[in-house]
Amino acid sequence: MTANATRVLVLNSGSSSVKYQLLDMADGSRLAVGLVERIGETISRLAHTPLATGGAKREREEPFADHAAALNAVAAELAADGLGLDSPELAAIGHRVVHGGKQFTEPTVITDEVLAEIERLIPVAPLHNPANVTGIRTAQALRPDLPQVAVFDTAFHTTMPEAAARYAIDVETADAHRIRRYGFHGTSHAYVSRETAKLLGKDPSEVNVIVLHLGNGASASAVRGGKCVDTSMGLTPLEGLVMGTRSGDTDPAVIFHLARTAGMSVDEIDSLLNKKSGLIGLCGDNDMREIRRRIDEGDEQAALAFDIYVHRLKKYIGAYYAVLGKVDAVAFTAGVGENAAPVREAAVAGLEELGLAVDAGLNGIRSDAARLISPESARVAVAVVPTDEELEIATQTYALVSS
Repeated sequence: MTANATRVLVLNSGSSSVKYQLLDMADGSRLAVGLVERIGETISRLAHTPLATGGAKREREEPFADHAAALNAVAAELAADGLGLDSPELAAIGHRVVHGGKQFTEPTVITDEVLAEIERLIPVAPLHNPANVTGIRTAQALRPDLPQVAVFDTAFHTTMPEAAARYAIDVETADAHRIRRYGFHGTSHAYVSRETAKLLGKDPSEVNVIVLHLGNGASASAVRGGKCVDTSMGLTPLEGLVMGTRSGDTDPAVIFHLARTAGMSVDEIDSLLNKKSGLIGLCGDNDMREIRRRIDEGDEQAALAFDIYVHRLKKYIGAYYAVLGKVDAVAFTAGVGENAAPVREAAVAGLEELGLAVDAGLNGIRSDAARLISPESARVAVAVVPTDEELEIATQTYALVSS
């Protein structure tokens, strides 16, 4: 790697999309951002914004048959801005990989062996790891000489003790089929817990934080001294909080009941719990802004969905307070966490005895900056910390290849 190679391209490959950002790690600046969606459909869409040149967003619609075609189009867009993948300033490509199992506890340079292991984990991440593998293979074909680094969503949670990671099922069965709690959104939880400590003026090793990543997918984590000791998602991203379309915690017997009494297949139940439950199952909307609008108009179904969402959230705050013993801060992040003031207010309402409260004025302020929204006198800080998973992936990737 040359001395001026400070750029990292971050790729987040989904089943029919690729999100990307090009960052310069000399100062953490973004040079370009973009998205290709509807890959494999009749018409795909590419949106590209060249931040380095201050240019306007460019959008085009055309068919991209596969990820290779999409990434080649991305490479062409970057080249048009003088940011091509052949630049000697490009140090590495960092890939978001959703599931790394127990074995991948840190960012890892991708070899044939590493890629084979990511593929072996497909049974426990069938919706995500196949797309991640496709993105990696495509990027390797574009730049076979360049380090490709996998940054795993699960890695931050590998510090959970066995008491938190194990399910109470037969050990031999669990081990044979890799059944345990892995957790997800790890790059976000790592970044936000560290930024929360910075907001408090402390080192992460000195701070206990409950992180609430609330987007369409939602998860909570208990972070003690910079290390995760518990998290709400489990074997898959279905466990835990009420989400946009996912049920979160559900009695496993619901599955047996639906199979026996409703005649539903495993795939139908899977679709129900992952795509037709959560907020959208409760009230027909998974957009918190729309739910709040409906509540303001007196919609009782929307109000009940909101109450169920908050009730589950409050239970996890209390549970993780107990797990940590001492809490320095509760941090809200991601789309809902950063923007929905009523969710933040409702989540800590009634928890004053635990030292938790929000200041109505501070909570109502819209800002892209990390900030405290609790009263100065509060025993536990309540913070809003915008997440930056792409920067976290780039930072981990660059640290690995430049060491």
